[in-house]
Amino acid sequence: MRIETIGAATLYLGDCLEIMTQLDAVDHIICDPPYEAFIHKMKNELARRIRADRGPDLKPLDFDSIDSIRSDVVRLGAALSNGWFIAFCTPEGVWLWADEINHSTMKYKRACVWVKPDATPQLNGQGPAQGAENFVCAWAGDSYARWNAGGKRGVYTHCTNNSEREGTHPTEKPRRLMAEIIGDFTMDAQTILDPFMGSGTTGVAAVQMGRKFIGIEREPKYFDIACRRIEQAQRQGDMFIERAG
Repeated sequence: MRIETIGAATLYLGDCLEIMTQLDAVDHIICDPPYEAFIHKMKNELARRIRADRGPDLKPLDFDSIDSIRSDVVRLGAALSNGWFIAFCTPEGVWLWADEINHSTMKYKRACVWVKPDATPQLNGQGPAQGAENFVCAWAGDSYARWNAGGKRGVYTHCTNNSEREGTHPTEKPRRLMAEIIGDFTMDAQTILDPFMGSGTTGVAAVQMGRKFIGIEREPKYFDIACRRIEQAQRQGDMFIERAG
């Protein structure tokens, strides 16, 4: 197991199920796990087709689906989180996550929606394209659930492709999306755990917003990218503090 400490972030290269058993409690878990197996199959078939809209080539998914470990992730998440447990999924996966959460000690709250105005069109033209993803929200704390957004609706609208996109991970989330979620669900200086760190977008948003971050990633190529991105974000934050002082 490799561990990198970058300012307010601690990053682990390894299997999340093994590493999560060794961690102390955190304030929140915000993660983007792999898709379900049937969505993996659809995504990989789509990636093999030539795009008719001349958009960028789609990348196949080079990691396993969540199906075989979802229950373990929920169990460990319930044990580790003192606040929110948030996991991205497709609309078809919401009930699978909700079912596991409802069998845990956490309280299932809501499935929120990420609307993607620039989502990939249905390339074969045989039906509507998927224009949104979901993330499920559960409360793992002892007291009443708390967040910062009052009566705000759980709808988040952000383009997938933007000038900040790293582009090396096939399911990379926009930094602005993750920053909005972190701002709504967490407080300054709290610790966020992402057991499926990927290329590190959640970590970038977290350190930029003054949160502590713990990330776990098992693929070395994505881990190295996350280290670079989070180090750059941390350095930019330090430079801002120096200038402000």
